[in-house]
Amino acid sequence: MEIQSNFSLKNYNTFGIEANAKQFVAVHSINELKTILEENKNEKKFILGGGSNMLLTKDIDALVIHIDLKGKKTIKEDDDFVWVESQAGETWHDFVLWTIDNNFGGLENMSLIPGNVGTTPVQNIGAYGTEIKDTFVSCEAMNIATQEMKTFDNAECNFGYRESIFKNEVKDQYIITSVIFKLTKRNHKINTSYGDILAELAKNNISEPTLKDVSNAVIAIRQSKLPDPKELGNSGSFFKNPILLKSDFEKIHQKFPEMKFYEVSETEVKVPAGWLIEQTGFKGKRFGDAGVHKNQALVLVNYGNATGQEILAVSKEVQKTVFEKFGIQIEAEVNVI
Repeated sequence: MEIQSNFSLKNYNTFGIEANAKQFVAVHSINELKTILEENKNEKKFILGGGSNMLLTKDIDALVIHIDLKGKKTIKEDDDFVWVESQAGETWHDFVLWTIDNNFGGLENMSLIPGNVGTTPVQNIGAYGTEIKDTFVSCEAMNIATQEMKTFDNAECNFGYRESIFKNEVKDQYIITSVIFKLTKRNHKINTSYGDILAELAKNNISEPTLKDVSNAVIAIRQSKLPDPKELGNSGSFFKNPILLKSDFEKIHQKFPEMKFYEVSETEVKVPAGWLIEQTGFKGKRFGDAGVHKNQALVLVNYGNATGQEILAVSKEVQKTVFEKFGIQIEAEVNVI
């Protein structure tokens, strides 16, 4: 466990942005993490997971601690359910595939989402009708200041749409070290409510899908729309889908009757940000080495040597143009550093 100085983070962020950490260390156990925190009490710290949900716009003038804790296991089960624990440094998609290989249901709709397990509760990640909160039981986290461990159960996490206690009340106070999920062993609740999944299954003549079939469908859809970060720098969806009060939405909908939407409650409607961005003509646009992906307008990309500032400038232009056209504010889902 060696602390390195002036360390390049290019390979530690999925945008592939060239930025340096003042100091960098990877930790592989709870004890290593505790030691690093104890020995560097007065240092500014930056906690790094899979680097998939951030845009680096500058060098990081801090000790970057890369959480590389590995391991996954079954901790409890009954006839219907299984409780599985994953360490924070496991790759999310690999973990999802492991659950499917074991015929554990609940995470299949979130296949191929980039990042590590430890950061999934922070964002309450979700896709195709499911979110982390649906299967999340609890997580273990270390208090950065005291090195004490604390368990956060589902209710304590205050999950919302791409929101949690870790983005709000206890932001920058804890490091998630492991997560427990409750998954089905039988009578799986197969969720194919999204049209894209149904279309993909129909294309393959699958009428009674298994967990693996749903996962494969999601992977195929994501690969058709989203670029592989190893080939083209990106961090998946850059923007959140805006949620509007129905009363506000109805006024906008009168002006734009073709606008797509989904009801999320009796009083709220979700509008696809990708559709809004497409209507403003940004899809596929390139500004030097920064741009909007040609297949999915929600995704901003680095064509090679874009800086974080250049990608941020594109995002701000997109937000401004969408607001001018529709009067709808779209927020970044990605953390801008």
